Amino acid sequence: MPLVPLRVLNSGNAATRTRSGESVPNRLTPATVFLCALVMTGCNTPATVAPEEPRDPNSVPELTLNLPEARDCECNEAPSRDFTFLERGYSALTLNEYEDAVAYFQRYRRLEKTPEARWEADIGIAFVSMLPNSPFFNAEEARKAWRELNKQLTPDMQVHDKARLMNDALAGFSLLDRRVKDLEDDNSMLSEDLEKREEALKRLRELTLGQAEE
Repeated sequence: MPLVPLRVLNSGNAATRTRSGESVPNRLTPATVFLCALVMTGCNTPATVAPEEPRDPNSVPELTLNLPEARDCECNEAPSRDFTFLERGYSALTLNEYEDAVAYFQRYRRLEKTPEARWEADIGIAFVSMLPNSPFFNAEEARKAWRELNKQLTPDMQVHDKARLMNDALAGFSLLDRRVKDLEDDNSMLSEDLEKREEALKRLRELTLGQAEE
């Protein structure tokens, strides 16, 4: 809006003339003129608008969830075992190095003092005792060791896969050895029966010949 010029008279009794020629006393004081100019200047000044802050298109509003506080877990994790010497024992077996295999199994049992490690080492030694080419071959001891170890194995025990295979092999060997022993017992009984029959036939022949001579 343009400012309207005002004529300020120096004397307090000065007047302003109207179109009809009448004189109107001027009541504008310097303070009034200053206030009017200030108000009119403010109307002409455009209002300053604060610029909006740019928004990040990738920003995600933070969500506050009333979740219960996490409790400290005191879970007892099973300690991991070092299979180095156990694996060396298996490798020695593939090379028919039976004494080295037994030594590795025994060392593994001494270092890893857990029920699983003891079982794995003992089943390996029992497996060596089952092999006919092994200097430790003893079918009876291998069968006894397997029976005891098979009782110790529980479903919650996490043992090596090769140890489980050895356990299955010992189970098959024990069953086969039992059948062989049963067959040997049967053969022994048959041999005794055969001897008895031969003895009976011999006596019968002697009696027959004696009667013929008479």
